[in-house]
Amino acid sequence: MAGHSKWANIQHRKGRQDEKRQRVWTRVVREIMVAARTGGGDAAANPRLRLAIDKAKAANMPADTIKRNIDKATGNLEGVNYEEIRYEGYGIGGAAIIVDTMTDNRVRTVAEVRHIFSKYGGNLGSEGSVAFQFRHCGQIVLAPGASEDKVMEAALEAGADDVIADADGAIEVLTSPAQFEAVRDALQAAGFAAEVAEVTLRAENTIDLTGEDGQKMQKLLDMLEDLDDVQEVYHNASIDPA
Repeated sequence: MAGHSKWANIQHRKGRQDEKRQRVWTRVVREIMVAARTGGGDAAANPRLRLAIDKAKAANMPADTIKRNIDKATGNLEGVNYEEIRYEGYGIGGAAIIVDTMTDNRVRTVAEVRHIFSKYGGNLGSEGSVAFQFRHCGQIVLAPGASEDKVMEAALEAGADDVIADADGAIEVLTSPAQFEAVRDALQAAGFAAEVAEVTLRAENTIDLTGEDGQKMQKLLDMLEDLDDVQEVYHNASIDPA
């Protein structure tokens, strides 16, 4: 991604998450339930569930709440069944957007997603229309100021695929999804605290959007993220709204 705005984009996203803290639990609960239902309730044998539990703990969710939702998903308690649906589309300037949702009503969800794309200058595309522009990987981002050499040594030794120093001083570590936890833990053990650590869809190339186009794109992304059924929004825009 373009270095000049990567850090600004990360900080904007973190700020948005803080604003929506009360809704973070809802999304984490859905992720826990789907992960447990598809991979079993034993976190030791279910990497996706482990990551969901990590997110829950980061959001200060009580352990009994986590356990209760795992039990719901695995049939020990009655609960709602959610299905995962991915939507692909285009934003301002043809920027690629992927929207991951979890819903108990797919008719409602597609109507809401399509409405937001249409209202805010985007277009909902067909399955596969933009997915090829993203890489499924582990992504760990360290704040500007970390030693690139020391990060590279710890990350590569733990199995990372690449270490990228951005123009703004941030350091990005990329891994395969399978090696994500090992690399994250190795960096923590070496004293590096990540600002972002997740298995994600990372854009292979970016589109720079500035000024009014950047503002419109950010508005579109924010409105998508505000939908109750939306879990994650991925895009390939490098946004500078100034």
